[in-house]
Amino acid sequence: MAGYTDAPFRSLCHRHGATLCFAEMVSADGLAHDDAVTLRLLARAPGETLVGFQIFASGAALAGQAVRRIAPLAPSLIDLNCGCSVPKVLKTGCGAALMRSPALVGAMVAAMRAETDIPVTVKLRSGWDAGSPTWRACAEEAVKAGASMVTLHPRHRAQGFNGKAQWEQIGELKKVVPVPVTGSGDLFSAEDCAAMLSTTGCDAVMIARGCVGNPFIFDETIALLCGGSAGAGAGPSVRLNAAMEHLRLLAETAGEEKACRDMRKHFVAYTRGLPGGAVLRQSIVHASAVTEYEQIVESYLRE
Repeated sequence: MAGYTDAPFRSLCHRHGATLCFAEMVSADGLAHDDAVTLRLLARAPGETLVGFQIFASGAALAGQAVRRIAPLAPSLIDLNCGCSVPKVLKTGCGAALMRSPALVGAMVAAMRAETDIPVTVKLRSGWDAGSPTWRACAEEAVKAGASMVTLHPRHRAQGFNGKAQWEQIGELKKVVPVPVTGSGDLFSAEDCAAMLSTTGCDAVMIARGCVGNPFIFDETIALLCGGSAGAGAGPSVRLNAAMEHLRLLAETAGEEKACRDMRKHFVAYTRGLPGGAVLRQSIVHASAVTEYEQIVESYLRE
């Protein structure tokens, strides 16, 4: 997720049980031109071995060039994004705009596969809009071209993140493609993850928005799937201690000033639902140093 799944956050998710994390989505055009800012987004966390890189591109040649540039970095897999619904991505013909052309999706996967032996995967939406459910055709073209896995977020582009994800499409996809299928969409708890696996028969789940401010969801999901209990959820102390660890990791890589600024959006998620959370968030907006964050959090926990 652009702006979220940087190396510090992935490090925290791995510590809490995430099996494989994706770096932030990056532009194939930026990679083809060796853009330094784009390449920095692919920096690994210390000790990170399993990591996926995801590109967005509008054509086969550019997608192939991007893979040629990042394959030497040895990611665990390289994913083609066919699901992003952000307007600035769509207007360049990337992301969910590709759902309008299954043949192009296949051509792009073929171009990517021609450049590497690293597994190439695709992330799809249901289609461009309600009248064009192209997920099946796009998946079949991608697999025919050599995709090793297909992930489906069963909402169409026009929905954004509104409405309810149609999990039944994930189950249907599992029946028609011979490669592993990963399900995504509306996974905000361990119970959601277990339900998706059991109702769709998918091989894996991809947690996105549900882990922001909640890296504990991975440990909780594993516990539930292994026959235990997901528990009652992390309490204020656990959540805020994780937030502070996240901030310190971010400061090590981005510098203290930028880390404190970038952490504000994460802090909103870490404190959502906490008693007095709104007042806590108002205080954090003005914090510009790690010590200020620490003082605010310590004061909140004492009270």
